[in-house]
Amino acid sequence: MKKKTFVMAIIALVAVSFSSMAQRVDRTNFKAGVHLGIPFGDISDVSNFELGLDLGYHWGVSELIDAGISTGFMNAFINNDTADFGPVEREGDFPNIQYVPVAGAFRIYPTYDFKIGADVGYAVGINDGNTGGLYVRPIIGANLNSTTEINISYVKISDDYDFSMATLGILFLF
Repeated sequence: MKKKTFVMAIIALVAVSFSSMAQRVDRTNFKAGVHLGIPFGDISDVSNFELGLDLGYHWGVSELIDAGISTGFMNAFINNDTADFGPVEREGDFPNIQYVPVAGAFRIYPTYDFKIGADVGYAVGINDGNTGGLYVRPIIGANLNSTTEINISYVKISDDYDFSMATLGILFLF
């Protein structure tokens, strides 16, 4: 009787270990995609839209949490040759406003296909006169399939002016 109980206990342990391995989802992957943004705040006075590239690498920390790094390129297209700086109006050939964010990424997965999280780091200013600043990007995403994600986010860069925007993006997972 003891041998039979011992064998049944071993079989139960093996079955539990296999079932827990089957439930483990490794979401470690490289992500690349594009996003389109609508500017808010000070930047909306001189730009109507922004186009960007998103790159990232995420590691599955647990079944519910990913952590990683993210970068990319953001370009706010200037829509006119006149800009208001408070009471002063200035005319000229203004360059597009460009940033390269360098950030840590964090995602929580309430379900396999839905995620919430944020990218936090520093946005390096690329164009002349652009100093860069603190970069914060809360994000909500959903998997369309196993290799494609659609997301919405709010981008905030604390620079000499208010660079804020709402974005809609698509990412491809490799």
